[in-house]
Amino acid sequence: MSAPLLSIIILAAMFLIATLLPINMGALAFVGAFLLGAVFLGMETDEIIAEFPGGLFLTLVGVTYLFAIAQNNGTIDLLVNGAVKLVRNRVALIPWVMFFITAVITAVGALGPAAVAIMAPVALGFAARHKISPLLMGMMVVHGAQAGGFSPIAVYGVIVNRIVGDSGFESSPLALFLASFIFNLLIAVVLFVVLGGRSLLSSRIGGFVEEAAEARFNASPGMRRADVAYKGTGSGTYGPRDPAGDGTVATKTREDRISQPATIIGLIALAVIALGFSVDVGFVAITVAVILALISPKAQSGAVNKIAWSTVLLICGMLTFVGVLQAAGTIEYVSDGVASLGAPLLAALLICYIGAVVSAFASSTAILAALIPLAIPFLETGAVSAVGVVAALAVSSTVVDVSPFSTNGALVLANAPEGTDKERFYKQILGYGGIVVVVGPLIAWLVLVVPGWL
Repeated sequence: MSAPLLSIIILAAMFLIATLLPINMGALAFVGAFLLGAVFLGMETDEIIAEFPGGLFLTLVGVTYLFAIAQNNGTIDLLVNGAVKLVRNRVALIPWVMFFITAVITAVGALGPAAVAIMAPVALGFAARHKISPLLMGMMVVHGAQAGGFSPIAVYGVIVNRIVGDSGFESSPLALFLASFIFNLLIAVVLFVVLGGRSLLSSRIGGFVEEAAEARFNASPGMRRADVAYKGTGSGTYGPRDPAGDGTVATKTREDRISQPATIIGLIALAVIALGFSVDVGFVAITVAVILALISPKAQSGAVNKIAWSTVLLICGMLTFVGVLQAAGTIEYVSDGVASLGAPLLAALLICYIGAVVSAFASSTAILAALIPLAIPFLETGAVSAVGVVAALAVSSTVVDVSPFSTNGALVLANAPEGTDKERFYKQILGYGGIVVVVGPLIAWLVLVVPGWL
């Protein structure tokens, strides 16, 4: 059996095992890299280790560490409360608040599932209280997470841009980000119209900011740890509240007053320095995180444990395996096979559908790490827009995270408010996920690849 064919079988086995069993695919990928490289290709272990993506490891650790501190010290809660103040008591704007806040959270470096885990309880709580479609609220959160997920400093964006850049291929971080953001924003508009958003335009509620503060306090461990929950007086002023109900009053400590503005400044500095001056995102993120830890030692307590270690293992393992795939000639083998179809546009559509279908049941991050390197040699033929195909593949592989079998969709289902028919809610999410899997890649292909304007 040829090495490329054997490597494809190993890759398929990895995806199957990781889908059926609770085993991190990154761990499987390290084993696969060792078996394929050392046993079948005769590579030295030092050669295999050399494929480990050290720069990306630092980026993943840095940005998720920084976000963990921001969550611990209540900065995320501060942003949520600030945003809901802007909409006052307009019910129709609640879904959009959830969409844009989740987008901001992922855009500054949070993983999509982490952002959804924070916002889903709040969004679905509002849906239950104000008779908003839970499907609308839940999907607005998921699409918001995907909308911001490909910013140049977000985890997805860093991964895709790094893979494309390391291959020596032309990339466009801004085009990738805008493609994902606009695509998910348009889906959100359609959902808003179809799922009853227009009927909310005349609705008003009182005490919206107070409800938001209460929802965030109940949903967020970060809020409780930082003791920054406040109770509205109806006049726009805020005072201490009694979160435990035992007569004790939570107050904002001096450390909180310093750490939250410092965190916001740090996030802005990350964007300016990393994007404006082309400084490595990982080094900047971990520097900002350490400075915040020095300013507020209590807020960083436990933050290291919140680093997305499972994702770090997943990505680093997959990219190490992809490096061995290159040594085995698999990349060229697959690319030649796709090119032999004789229809570049059809091949691009096929790649998008493969990413969407597999990602609906497996890790989107792993799919991106595996498919983009496989597509790059095919793109070098120049028959189709490389930037357009990469953007379409990225959108196709992540927009399907609404599936109840994916982490984001499962989080929405798990946070269904009391009184919700969970079986019906599951079928709604499943049906919507099926529609997205069928239609999403096709639209992404039609808009981003066929015109050739990217």
